[in-house]
Amino acid sequence: MKPSDVSTLPDGVPEALEAEGIEEFYPPQAAAVEAGVADGRSVVASVPTASGKTLIAELAMLSSVAAGGKALYIVPLRALASEKKAEFERWEEFGIDVGVSTGNYDSDGEWLATRDIIVATSEKVDSLIRNGAPWVRDLTCVVSDEVHLVDDSGRGPTLEVTLAKLRKINRDLQVVALSATVGNAGEVAEWLDAELVESDWRPIELKMGVHYGNAINFDDGSQREVPVERGEKQTAALVADALDETVDGDRGSSLVFVNSRRNAEAAAKRLADVTAKRLERGETTELEQLASEIRDDSDTETSDDLADCVRNGAAFHHAGLSATQRSLVEDAFRDRLIKCICATPTLAAGVNTPARRVVVRDWRRYDGEFGGMKPLDTLEVHQMMGRAGRPGLDPYGEAVLLAKDRDTMDELFERYVWADPEEVQSKLAAEPALRTHVLATVASGFATTREGLLEFLDRTLYASQTDDDARLAQVTDRVLEYLEANDFLERDGDSLTATGIGHTVSRLYLDPMSAAEIIDGLRSGVEEGGAGAGSSPRPSKTNAGAEAPADADAGFVTGSDLAGGDDGGDSDEAESTPTVTPLGLYHLVARTPDMYQLYLKSGDRETYEEEFYEREPEFLGDAPSEFEDVAWEDWLAALKTARLLEDWASELDEDVITDRYGVGPGDIRGKVDTAEWLLGAAEQLAGELDLGVNIAIREAKKRVEYGVGEELLDLAGVRGVGRKRARRLFEAGIETRAELREADKSVVLGALRGREKTAENVLQAAGRQDPSMEGVTEDAAASAAAASTDGDEEESGQATFGDFS
Repeated sequence: MKPSDVSTLPDGVPEALEAEGIEEFYPPQAAAVEAGVADGRSVVASVPTASGKTLIAELAMLSSVAAGGKALYIVPLRALASEKKAEFERWEEFGIDVGVSTGNYDSDGEWLATRDIIVATSEKVDSLIRNGAPWVRDLTCVVSDEVHLVDDSGRGPTLEVTLAKLRKINRDLQVVALSATVGNAGEVAEWLDAELVESDWRPIELKMGVHYGNAINFDDGSQREVPVERGEKQTAALVADALDETVDGDRGSSLVFVNSRRNAEAAAKRLADVTAKRLERGETTELEQLASEIRDDSDTETSDDLADCVRNGAAFHHAGLSATQRSLVEDAFRDRLIKCICATPTLAAGVNTPARRVVVRDWRRYDGEFGGMKPLDTLEVHQMMGRAGRPGLDPYGEAVLLAKDRDTMDELFERYVWADPEEVQSKLAAEPALRTHVLATVASGFATTREGLLEFLDRTLYASQTDDDARLAQVTDRVLEYLEANDFLERDGDSLTATGIGHTVSRLYLDPMSAAEIIDGLRSGVEEGGAGAGSSPRPSKTNAGAEAPADADAGFVTGSDLAGGDDGGDSDEAESTPTVTPLGLYHLVARTPDMYQLYLKSGDRETYEEEFYEREPEFLGDAPSEFEDVAWEDWLAALKTARLLEDWASELDEDVITDRYGVGPGDIRGKVDTAEWLLGAAEQLAGELDLGVNIAIREAKKRVEYGVGEELLDLAGVRGVGRKRARRLFEAGIETRAELREADKSVVLGALRGREKTAENVLQAAGRQDPSMEGVTEDAAASAAAASTDGDEEESGQATFGDFS
């Protein structure tokens, strides 16, 4: 079957596909067309990685748009959203407008109404529905990429409920679900009322095996000799072997999957010795330039380590890298400049980074609930293995596990090479998952009664997979009790109504338990002037069970109690604000379920216990007893996270923060983004409840957003200034936006280290009518003051991420 055989595509698209080299559809693509994917019929495509799933989605979306409709492409990761948008933008020459939306959870994304194809994460789509985005009702086609992730306990329930809501909003909606090969794809297709296209076909042969001794033993019974010299690691031998085999002048690249960030970095450093010996002359210069870009992106040891690896043709990849660094590494790997990436499993989740050889070095990962190292799921390992084989570049792909003895080799064949992937199972029927989705379902008007709520939940995958309706009803009732006790919902018989604060919590995309924690903490700050172990005992909301009664003595502070307080109002703002400090606010949001806390490492408990007692009056809400081990550990972990945020907001250098807390630049960015979102939510909640602490919250939010002290907030808000340049301008005597607008240009130029273009852009952003630096000489005193803020550090051409806030 050819593209020209599909009559529903926009004019010119079949010819464009054929010009891209798609003269014939792959068998799974042809099967999807036969199943009606281009004619508006719902399809579940369960096929291996690199077998053309994205084109199946494009055939559906483009056909839908050609018929006057609107398409949505749901992805699991923000990085994947950007990649897919760039991929789909090639259709803009045929009149197809493409948009992407991943952040701002309290927005309705009105601008997306003009786009034909929208790419978004499942969380963003969920938030758009909660905020009443009107264009959602215009959708005619929805694609769910990596739909097997409904099995994930974290993001799975959101994807599941979102698909159920979209199908209820649009009765005739076409759903195209793309999945890796799973054990029960038919069950997923039945849930979505879709045709199943299931295939194990790949465009490039995938050979899976286990390296043991001096050879790879493949699943087809063949062997490939890869000797391991004395003192050499198996992984190094396999990477070297792939690079030494040249096909059409191209050396084979490798992906090495390990189980932790530390292992990824250590492995990349070792393998850099292997790749460095096999670089071509021109590649060395390009890699030096790439390493310089990576080093300039962030002033941290992680960046330096990555740059050192990259200049030798290797790299590591994990969530601790900044988004820019991850993108640079992925692009250079696809361009065959970087020869080997050592990665944690996140790289296997849909990002397009195929390699000739995939080495799954670590097939166990630490699991706290399991109490030790636990084998990875078969599906997860298959996802990693599926990265092997680059279409158009490799004659085959090899995926290799490592064994030290014959028993382990036999186990790996049984567990992974010959095994079928697990079945996808819904994770919806758990209180943490249902808490937010029950409130959102009521607040969004999808259900107005308990019966209607259960009827809506009956449209989920969980309901289709179980005969035990009572369990979901029991969990739902416990969640309803919790939401009612905290004044997020009101019940009148069977009728359910979201309160005003409940609507706000849903719109802000908060976990209701996060909202309850924030409200309780802010109220304590207003009423008691802080909290801590010395305040009156009242159990923390994070430890309150959903079945507890609604009285305050049982641990609940209801919304009606809060609303009835008489401490609010603008007249009390100045009086209340001093009792609410940035650290107290950072700690408050850090202990919510929506913040991923830092781990307490060996020795941390004593450090942060001392910190707690020194700054006890600043904490909002009630501290648990130090004899409550789990709760106390969580409280201190939140304090460690809050201290990181406080250090960032106190202008501590990025490299000092990464070293002090054992994190990467990407982790800092993640914590800052989450804190900014949660503090923004706290500000809105405080305003709605008239708690009189909005100014303090807003200042703490701005400080963490810009990464600056209080005195720099006005300057740092100027586009292009940020934390470092704001400090340099301040030290040169320019303290406000207004002063910057009127300042002597020579002083501005000196403060900005003589960078004329930067100075012009900053002055223009500040509102200067004539920002030109032509003929301006930098002021020596301002230059000296700027230099004093950096010590001997040379300013790079690209600032840290705080300079772009």
